[in-house]
Amino acid sequence: DVQLQASGGGLVRSGGSLRLSCTASGIRFDDYAMGWFRQAPGKEREGVVSINNSDGTSWYEDSVKGRFTISADNNDNTVYLQMNSLKPEDTAIYFCAAVSAIFGNDWFSAPRNDRFGYWGRGTLVTVSS
Repeated sequence: DVQLQASGGGLVRSGGSLRLSCTASGIRFDDYAMGWFRQAPGKEREGVVSINNSDGTSWYEDSVKGRFTISADNNDNTVYLQMNSLKPEDTAIYFCAAVSAIFGNDWFSAPRNDRFGYWGRGTLVTVSS
């Protein structure tokens, strides 16, 4: 049974930092790409960041480059998202996801078939101005 256990999130002021984590079970960690999507009120879900655990490559959506950092720890099957210099526009529900490394980071950055991936529960990130 595949499970993605997400944690982190919360309320922070503009300019502050938060860290999200996502622990996977039931998959071979190195055979998957993992990352986060987010959905703000009234907006469509969008890919934010991902890392392909098979080759270590990563992808960042333009608006988070230089502020967000994704990392992976294959000792505990966990990926981390360090979010710095947060802005009110980063406010959203963040969803951890995993997909076969065959699809890789492209699955997060381009239109996708959601059924190919595994999803964790959303975690709310609120950035106040």
